[in-house]
Amino acid sequence: MTGDHRRGGGSRRAGLEPPAEGAAAVDREPDAESVARAIALRLLTGAPRSRAQLAEAMARKDVPDGVADAVLDRFTEVGLIDDAEYARILVRSRHADRGLSRRALSVELRRKGIEDELAAEALQTLDDEQEEATARDLARRRLARTVGLAREVRMRRVVGMLGRKGYAPGLAVRIVREMLDDEGSGEASEDVSAPDPWLLGDD
Repeated sequence: MTGDHRRGGGSRRAGLEPPAEGAAAVDREPDAESVARAIALRLLTGAPRSRAQLAEAMARKDVPDGVADAVLDRFTEVGLIDDAEYARILVRSRHADRGLSRRALSVELRRKGIEDELAAEALQTLDDEQEEATARDLARRRLARTVGLAREVRMRRVVGMLGRKGYAPGLAVRIVREMLDDEGSGEASEDVSAPDPWLLGDD
């Protein structure tokens, strides 16, 4: 009887043991919507994001497209996702901090998944005058670091820098030539309708 009692107790203890680790993991696994919401909230907490960026992050975690779209729609409805505002912020910050031109900003907006119409509206916040002023400021700072070098070397380096930031070759060459001439570093070069190809390179 004592043995039966022990055996019965053993059975009860076995019944109280936690389920196998695999079964518990399945029970605790979050549903796809919870995963999608967690991804969106985590990324949006760090910085503004475009809808396309959030969708891409969800796809990497195998969130079904239908679930992702539903969550993204809801976040858009409540204002947590706003591609128009995101585009305006990106244009302002990238132009102010990195001096990117509208052409370079257009490429970056497209890479972030911003629709063409929204991108065009955001880029309208920059005009030709502001863009040229930024290009001149960039050129002035870079020229200050090349004092003592030959004129053609300075020209090539500064024009190349402006080109990498998306400024048109004609504008870049004109600005740098004017600044070099103002420095009195040499005779003004003759005007040309387009820059020589070597001016767009960099050492």
